[in-house]
Amino acid sequence: MDEDLRDIVLGVLATGVSASLGYLARAAVWRRRLRRKQAFFGLPGNAECLLVVNREANGEGVHRNDVFALLELSALIRDCDAHARIVRHDRAQQGFGERTEFCLGGPYSNHRMGAHLRTLLPGVSVNVEPGPDAGTFTIGSDTYRQEPKTSEYVLLARLTAGEGGRPVFLFCGQSSITNQAATRYLVRHHRKLARTHGRGPFVLLLKVVNSEAYGPDVVELVADVTRKATAPAPAAEPSGAAART
Repeated sequence: MDEDLRDIVLGVLATGVSASLGYLARAAVWRRRLRRKQAFFGLPGNAECLLVVNREANGEGVHRNDVFALLELSALIRDCDAHARIVRHDRAQQGFGERTEFCLGGPYSNHRMGAHLRTLLPGVSVNVEPGPDAGTFTIGSDTYRQEPKTSEYVLLARLTAGEGGRPVFLFCGQSSITNQAATRYLVRHHRKLARTHGRGPFVLLLKVVNSEAYGPDVVELVADVTRKATAPAPAAEPSGAAART
């Protein structure tokens, strides 16, 4: 009887030790993943970041797809034990680098995005003029024109500049559905992006396929355009230069 009792006690102890070790191992993995996630997004515990929102085309509100994008970003920020401050694009009059920033929308609806493109991505231009070519991206010598609800493009970028080294994330799309698609892509693939790019900058061109049927869920990676997007724009040739040569 004593031996049976001893075996039971030893079994219980072994089970308890195994469970404790398993819990500690899972907790260590979770903490390591959290630290990596916080480092990638520049969001240490209790940090503050900015969510810079655009306006709806021809209006003052925020498009419903952009609201969904903000909700996905808010959940990601909360997972990092950080908190966000939402700022309208025309009131975000501050530099970058001191805190992480998530900037949403094309330059036609987000003035701060336009400033970021000029300062951080000089190799990118976006056609903001009304007409059939509205929203067309020019990256280096390549152009990407949207086919509404069929084939639309969005730039997803992680950039660092200024003092502090905190990143700026840009979601610059040709439509509101592409902005949401880019935020969802970042949320789903941030581990892979961190393994590929570390804490360095990247600029990815994504294509949203048949958004009328699939919404923001079917996204293709077209290319890593970091080098072209960050390269200085070619200087305009002086008037009459061709004639002189």
